[in-house]
Amino acid sequence: MRKKLGLILGALLLLTAMLAGCGKAPDHSASSSQPAAETTAAAGNLVVKMLNVGQGDAILIQSPEQTVLIDTSDLDERDKLRQELKKAGVTKIDKVILTHPHADHIGGMDVVLNEFEVKEVYDNGMPSTSKIYLGYMKQLKAKGIAHKALKAGDVVDFGGGASFHVYAPTESHQQEGRQKGYKHDPNNESVVGKLVFGEFAMMFTGDAEKKEEVPIVGGFGSDLKAQVLKAGHHGSKTSSSKEFLRAVQPETALISCGEGNDYGHPHKETMKKYKALQLKIFETDKNGTITVSTDGKTYTVTPEQGGEQ
Repeated sequence: MRKKLGLILGALLLLTAMLAGCGKAPDHSASSSQPAAETTAAAGNLVVKMLNVGQGDAILIQSPEQTVLIDTSDLDERDKLRQELKKAGVTKIDKVILTHPHADHIGGMDVVLNEFEVKEVYDNGMPSTSKIYLGYMKQLKAKGIAHKALKAGDVVDFGGGASFHVYAPTESHQQEGRQKGYKHDPNNESVVGKLVFGEFAMMFTGDAEKKEEVPIVGGFGSDLKAQVLKAGHHGSKTSSSKEFLRAVQPETALISCGEGNDYGHPHKETMKKYKALQLKIFETDKNGTITVSTDGKTYTVTPEQGGEQ
């Protein structure tokens, strides 16, 4: 009897172990705060040049495999853009990203399209009545250049392990912007995204103001962290909100603006915020073209002239 009871107990223990083994293993992935690994490891060096093009934006990115231009300066600064691109040894441009259709960001598109081989052009997907916008759209069609709209959640491959992660505008914002009668606010329809290369990251903001920054923080939070910040709206007080700066946690701020510009950029309110955070600050009006170089681990900032502001 005792032997039979022992056999029964043994069988029960074996059955219990088998049932436990069929259960789902605990999933710890949801509790991890680490970002997903990049699909391609950073290889070589990446260079970002905030070009000295006066009161406008034109930022050149040279990854190990591609040349990318974010914005193209203003109409009256086209000669400066041409000179800066040639000085950087640019002969072809794999991607052009236009953050929004204001003249000081898309004004140099005729130079870019007529004097350089361009493979793809991206913008914010918002329609515009701007003559410059309509002009470059016509050129893209005539030249057969691919045109795409960027939206939050997109990731664009810049080659060599470099990628651009888009945070704005949202697809719903784009759909709203295509409705008849919609009142556009181009600054707050800017393409906002982060360049990632290994452990290095740089935030690109176009002319986004607090109105666009705060929803981005709400949607992406800690994913916005980056060592270098391209100051929004040329250092205007309408941008670089406390909420956005808290999320990005930059170490360095780069400001593109014209010497003695009529807008007073960068505004003292913005500079006060940057200095309170002990950021390293560089401005094109005082430093000329500003070059950021990184191997994916560390980075250096080299101004054409002068030092930190």
